[in-house]
Amino acid sequence: MNWRVVDIIVAAVLGVTCGLIFWVWNSVGYAWTTTMDALTPGLGGIAIGIWLLGGTVGGLVIRKPGAALFVEVLAAVVSATLGNQWGIGTVYSGLAQGLGAELIFAAFAYRRFGPVSAALAGAGAGVGAIVLELFTAANLAKTLEYNLIYAGCVIVSGAVLAGLLGHALVRALARTGALDRFAAGREVRA
Repeated sequence: MNWRVVDIIVAAVLGVTCGLIFWVWNSVGYAWTTTMDALTPGLGGIAIGIWLLGGTVGGLVIRKPGAALFVEVLAAVVSATLGNQWGIGTVYSGLAQGLGAELIFAAFAYRRFGPVSAALAGAGAGVGAIVLELFTAANLAKTLEYNLIYAGCVIVSGAVLAGLLGHALVRALARTGALDRFAAGREVRA
């Protein structure tokens, strides 16, 4: 469970990479969220899963305590530093989302990294986002209907986009040989 130098370096690379993905998604995802919320309030939560990707991918690759939180927070810092419409609040989101994914990996004692645990980690990151946004995005002041639709959409989006897509991305990366120093790479290559 101790971190190696290679774990720290790869986690940092994953964090920066996910931060760049978030930065690109900030405009696209925000436009998608706004459009979907105009159709049905809360439906915009479908776009949130991409912003949850860092914690899931970090946990799936590094497989050690703190990896999901580290990668998600670093990705949020990169996104905020490059500039976005939420500023420092992005880092708070990264903390909540990374913690949500981290708790799922911890519940499996950092021993299960298949599609089910990945989907649950993505959903857990979504729950972290929902809880934070009750207070920071004033979702408590919105209707129960909005919050139920939004929560359902974020959890499904997290499970599918951050969890299952994240799992597929890690497997694809492992097939290239880039993760041979990690259990994720050795499993796929075996």
